[in-house]
Amino acid sequence: MDGPKQRGGCLTAWLILIILANALGAVVNLAMGQQLHKLLPTIPDWMPPVLVALSVLDVIFAIALFAWKKWAFYGFCASALAAMAMNLAAGVGVVQSLLGLIGIAILYGLLQSGSPTAWSQME
Repeated sequence: MDGPKQRGGCLTAWLILIILANALGAVVNLAMGQQLHKLLPTIPDWMPPVLVALSVLDVIFAIALFAWKKWAFYGFCASALAAMAMNLAAGVGVVQSLLGLIGIAILYGLLQSGSPTAWSQME
């Protein structure tokens, strides 16, 4: 493809939202990890730090998508599946656990939209 790569405004906005939400999520989980035990007494002690790590990884994946790295999308998928499995293990309902995959579907749709698609421009 000739010329600079093009990313749609909706994809850019979604990636910025992902960065902000996950950065905030990491801070909240780090600061309030013990409070999670009061809300969900069934969660194991290792879960809050893992949630922090997944949030940090999601920030890294979003930054990598800004840099046109295709592997970052697969990282998001793995992270979402891990979070879903952890939610199920913690006793969160199946429907609520599956809702976490909506973000991946939105991201996929945004990567596939436009002409040329962001996906076709990724390395």
